[in-house]
Amino acid sequence: MSLLRLSPLLLAFALAACDDAPRFTQAEPGEALSGGKATVQRSDRNAYSLPSANLTPERRLDFAVGNSFFRNPWVIAPSTTTARDGLGPLFNTNACQNCHVRDGRGHPPEPDDSNAVSMLVRLSIPDQPYYAREIERLGVVPEPVYGTQLQDMAIPGVAPEGKVRVSYDKHSVTFKDGHQVELRRPTLQITQLGYGPLHPDTRFSARVAPPMIGLGLLEAIPEADLLANEDPDDLNRDGIRGRANRVWDDAQGKAVIGRFGWKAGQPNVNQQNAHAFAGDMGLTTTLLPKDDCTATQVDCLAAPNGDGQSGEKEVSDNILRLVTFYTRNLAVPARRNVDTPEVLAGKNLFYQAGCQGCHTPQFTTAADASEPELAGQVIRPYSDLLLHDMGPGLSDERTEFAANGQDWRTPPLWGIGLSETVSGHSQFLHDGRARNLLEAVLWHGGEAQAARDHVLTFNAEQRAALLAFLNSL
Repeated sequence: MSLLRLSPLLLAFALAACDDAPRFTQAEPGEALSGGKATVQRSDRNAYSLPSANLTPERRLDFAVGNSFFRNPWVIAPSTTTARDGLGPLFNTNACQNCHVRDGRGHPPEPDDSNAVSMLVRLSIPDQPYYAREIERLGVVPEPVYGTQLQDMAIPGVAPEGKVRVSYDKHSVTFKDGHQVELRRPTLQITQLGYGPLHPDTRFSARVAPPMIGLGLLEAIPEADLLANEDPDDLNRDGIRGRANRVWDDAQGKAVIGRFGWKAGQPNVNQQNAHAFAGDMGLTTTLLPKDDCTATQVDCLAAPNGDGQSGEKEVSDNILRLVTFYTRNLAVPARRNVDTPEVLAGKNLFYQAGCQGCHTPQFTTAADASEPELAGQVIRPYSDLLLHDMGPGLSDERTEFAANGQDWRTPPLWGIGLSETVSGHSQFLHDGRARNLLEAVLWHGGEAQAARDHVLTFNAEQRAALLAFLNSL
C-alpha cells in the first residue's frame, strides 16, 4: 500500500521519521500471521481460546481435554470427583478460567467486588542474607506468616488471609498540542487479615492475569536469540538496557533464564502452570508437592487434601501435561488492517518513537520446540521477554530474582487490539491501572522515557494512527 494514499498530514509525519528508523509503505510479507502457521483467523470474543491452526485433529483432542481442566472448577477434598478435588485450603479462585476469562486479561477488583479474583497480590519482605536459599529458589523472601501471595478465599474451617481493595489517585499528562490525558495511580488496601498483622516491611505487588495466547511460541524462542538483545551496560548508547532474569527451574534444580510472568519470574509454561495451581488454587503437583500453607497457618496445614493413596498429587502428572499442552497451544489471532494507510503510518510512528527497542517485532522459533506445531515459526510477538527499568512511576519496590522494583518484562503486544472484545475491558499494565492503550504508553518511564516523551509530541491525527497500529496487533 503506497504512502501516496495517505492524507497530506499523515504523509508529512510518516516521512518525518528519524533517519535511522525504517519507513514502511506496505505490509511486510506474512506480517498478518503473528503466530506463523499456528495463527488463527478469528477476531471475536473467542479469539484467544482457539488451538494452534496447524494442530492435527488427534492433538486437538488433547487440547480439548486440557481446556476442560483449565475451565472447570476444582472442588474441596474429600470428594467423589477425585480427578478435580483438593481445592485450597487457601486459594484465590477455583478455576483457571476465572482469572483468565476466555483466556484473556484480568482486571483490578471493582469497589463492590467481594474478591479480587483476576488480580493477585504478591508479598515479600526485603532480602536478608540468612534467607539465601529462599531467594535462590523463590526469588523473594516470603512474608513470614502469609507467604508470597495473599489468598483471599478459603475452604470452610480455614480463615482467608485477607481482602483486597484498590483506590486511585489521579493526575493529568499534557501533550504538546494541549490535549490532556488523566492517569490513575492505584493504592492497595489489605483488610480483614486472618492471621495477624503483616511484617512491617512487607512489599506488595498487584498483578492482573495476563492473556494466555502464544505462550508455547514464546517458550520456543531460542535462548541465544533472547540473550542477543541484552545490553545491560547500554553499549550501543540507545538508553535501553534490557537483560534476562535468571530464575530457578524446579525440575532442573538450577538457575535458567526467565520468560513468563510480569517480571519474567518463571522459566517455562509447565512450571508457570504448577505454581499457578499451587498459589492460586492450593493444588499440589509433583513439581510442588506441598499445600501452600505457612508454618503458622495450622488450620490450613491440618485440612484434608486430595492427594491419592498411591501418592499421586491433586493435579496428576497427566492432568498437568494436558493443561500445559493446552496453554502452549492457545493460538495467536491474525492481525487486522495491516496494509491500511493509517495503520502503516502508526507503525512508522511506533518505530520513530523507538518502541521497537524493547517491543522486538519478530523472532523465529527453534526447530526443536516442545511441540512440533510451534517449531520453526516466524512469529511477531513485539516483545524481547527481557527486563527493563520502567522508572519509579511503575515501581512496586519489590525484587524478584534479578529484577528490582522498577524492572518489568516487556509484555508481548500481539493480540492486544482484541483485549476489549475478548475480556470486556481495556485495562492494561501489570496492575490494570491504565484504562486504555494511550494511558499505558504514558506510564512508560525509565528506559522508555524517551519514547514516551516522543509520543507526547504527537498531534491528534498521529495519536489516532499510533493507536490504530497497536489495535491492529
